Amino acid sequence: MKIGEVIQLLERWAPPALQENYDNSRLIVGSADRDCIGVLVCLDCTEDIVQEAIERGCNLVVSHHPILFSPIKTLTGRTYPERTLITAIEHKIALYALHTNLDNVLSGVNKEMADRIGLSQLRILRPMANRLMKLVTYVPIGHLQSVREAIFEAGGGYIGNYDQCSFSVEGTGTFRPQEGTHPYSGKIGQLQEDTEHRLELVFPDYHQKAVLKALQESHPYEEVAFEFYRLENTLPNVGAGMVGLLPEPMPTNEFLQHIKSVFGGMLRFTKPLKQNIVKVAICGGSGSFLTSDAIAAKADVFISSDFKYHQFFDAEQHMMILDIGHFEAEQFTSNLIAAYLIEKIPNFAVLLTRHSTNPVQYL
Repeated sequence: MKIGEVIQLLERWAPPALQENYDNSRLIVGSADRDCIGVLVCLDCTEDIVQEAIERGCNLVVSHHPILFSPIKTLTGRTYPERTLITAIEHKIALYALHTNLDNVLSGVNKEMADRIGLSQLRILRPMANRLMKLVTYVPIGHLQSVREAIFEAGGGYIGNYDQCSFSVEGTGTFRPQEGTHPYSGKIGQLQEDTEHRLELVFPDYHQKAVLKALQESHPYEEVAFEFYRLENTLPNVGAGMVGLLPEPMPTNEFLQHIKSVFGGMLRFTKPLKQNIVKVAICGGSGSFLTSDAIAAKADVFISSDFKYHQFFDAEQHMMILDIGHFEAEQFTSNLIAAYLIEKIPNFAVLLTRHSTNPVQYL
């Protein structure tokens, strides 16, 4: 298996197009064309992690956090990212990161947190907007099903939790083939009328190239008429954070102990406002930007990390903010990635790191 094939599996799950604009989720070091002999999965890519990959015979490190967020001008070994990159290059180890794109998919980081807490009836806290597109095309009678199925296979036709969604209506199309053409029907220089279906489907914008390719390869016409429209609708299964319900109300003190037992570390939180917790909002990593969304969702508590002092005031007496620490919130992400790869390529060496990369120590 090539390194690029492993990456393709990961990107079907968490498309790079879903990462935030500040992020760097991609193949950072190495060649996708090289044979992959083993994958080491981790939360952070450090010098110790690359050394572990060398010792355990892995030439691809898959991390959640990218080793680089911005360009560097030198590669001298002055900083830990530079030393990590130099070691990886010297030993021909590829470094790949899937970060906020994995945060933003329904089955990603937040789902892993929610499952470990025991939440159900999950939904995205802040769904992405302006990421849906509509395809409109015209298909001759007898080819509607094959064209539609090809587009479904390429990622078209999803509306929320429904798939294979489309709309079609019958009409009459006209065209006149010119010299040098090879028309599906009709004769050169003569006006032709054919019965066609107007076909409409929606799809996430990151599938646009695949949808267009499927349309052109499955359509019988030499020149395919099509239109793309960007929609303002939200993409309900993609976005930041998550909110869900506990199976039954849990006393607040008991809930705090439950979170402590699941994630460890230290808890920082605002004054509890309710005796029982039912609705829980979560965000892996730094989630203070979702405080207003958690309030709007009427969450009893918002669990995330990296809140600054003044941001705790933003709870506005509407809910409790619970900061569990950045590493603690995302510590199970490596398990999530490894489990996905093992499911997809069960006879391949996918290893979890033996190192804890948490830079924070507690008394």
